[in-house]
Amino acid sequence: MTRQFMVKQFLLTGLMLLLSGCAWIPAGDKRAEFIKMPAMKYTLSQTGHDELSVTTEHWPHKRWWREFGSTELNGLMVIALKDNIGLKVAAARLRQAQALVKVEDARLLPFLDAQVGVESGRVSGNGFNVALRGEKFSSAFINPLNLRYQLDFWGKNRAAIEAALGQAAAEAAELAEVLLQLTSTIARSYIQGMALREQLELVHTMVTLQHDLLELYETRLRLGLDAADQVKQGTIELEQINKYEAGIREQLTIQRNLLARLIGDGPDSTQNLFTNTVISPEPIKLPEKLPLELLRHRPDLAATLHRAESAEKGVTVAKASFLPTIDLTAFAGVNALRLTNGASSLASILFSGSSFSYGIAPGLRLPLFEGGRLRGELSAQRAEYDGAVELYNETLLHALQEVADSLSRWRKSHTILEAHERLLSTQHENLGLIEERFRSGLDDRRALLTGQHALLNQEYALQTLAADQRLAMVDLMEALGGGYVNDLQPVQQKPEPKLISWLPW
Repeated sequence: MTRQFMVKQFLLTGLMLLLSGCAWIPAGDKRAEFIKMPAMKYTLSQTGHDELSVTTEHWPHKRWWREFGSTELNGLMVIALKDNIGLKVAAARLRQAQALVKVEDARLLPFLDAQVGVESGRVSGNGFNVALRGEKFSSAFINPLNLRYQLDFWGKNRAAIEAALGQAAAEAAELAEVLLQLTSTIARSYIQGMALREQLELVHTMVTLQHDLLELYETRLRLGLDAADQVKQGTIELEQINKYEAGIREQLTIQRNLLARLIGDGPDSTQNLFTNTVISPEPIKLPEKLPLELLRHRPDLAATLHRAESAEKGVTVAKASFLPTIDLTAFAGVNALRLTNGASSLASILFSGSSFSYGIAPGLRLPLFEGGRLRGELSAQRAEYDGAVELYNETLLHALQEVADSLSRWRKSHTILEAHERLLSTQHENLGLIEERFRSGLDDRRALLTGQHALLNQEYALQTLAADQRLAMVDLMEALGGGYVNDLQPVQQKPEPKLISWLPW
């Protein structure tokens, strides 16, 4: 039998095994598909904006909270970005994913190691080699070069690297999402805290006015000018205001404690917060064009897309596991064996030229029966991909809803705030008339105190409405990604590597 004939037989056998192995790969159900970006033209027209256009100046900015003009809020953000535990956990996950990329990347390279071994033993007295039966021996070998290399003929290892890269990119986007949620939560808590502090100052003034009004009722009761029910009603209103004050103090404490946890510190660190008199002198205005390329400006969308791409590569890896694995091993070194009576010369002959040895062993392995393991792994990877795609679709729809809702809340809060400011201006004018009537002697002090109290009530409501508008702005900035930008392209179905594109999904 000639050498060429043996090679042909080997290749023919390998080809037959390959073709038979491909038939084992089960066909899956129809794969999930990415949905296209839904239109928002009508929704945006209700808020006075055109459907998506890209602005030369990105909005919101990466440090979007600075638009509120609060040095105290900016300081909280600086501490949180450095000490928040949730950010540190997300950063650790990212480092882990990046390390796994290096692990997968190593599979494309040959593995080199060195081996040294010494052995002493005895040949069986019933062995095949009659001449060596019962003989004791000693052997040693030194192989400074041992090479192992797996040929990535089907792109399996490359797909595994791309899957790991996708996971690392997803973790990077997840870190950006944690950062966005953290800064948004801090901004909301701080805005609410500032509104509560301003309302607390108004309540203090209300308490003083109510005390004056109650004293006036009591004086008129003693003089017989009023009935006792006026005093009782004044007392009830005073206690009601005291309840408001206690509730506001409790809410202030809750906001301070929440901010302390978010910046990664204890409650004592935030007890002196909310010292700024205003957050922003002027309301933040929306730009004429909003960057609604949500795929590029939403970290949660980017994370789900990266995970879907990684899962697609996982399907490639699972399908390639059905195909033959081609390995190459080689070694070079010295090897020597001596019977016990010649063991003293083992060391001298080990390093002689005649002890040099080497070997090259290419190999092919095709899985024929593994109890359904490969089919199960492929089915699991296909399900993971389908789930990742549908999660992306759901996240996209949720993102569009958040943008639409936040725009609606901002518009509503802006309209209500403007109406209340006009109402407050009218209330000021009314109080001016009451003061004029009081100075002219046409009204007594009860009307003046009542008018002042009514004005304070409207200013109290104004703080709530102003906070609502700022919170709506935070919601919109968060819905638009909070300054996050990546280089992702519009979603489309991507073909698999050419070498395995003929395999069933």
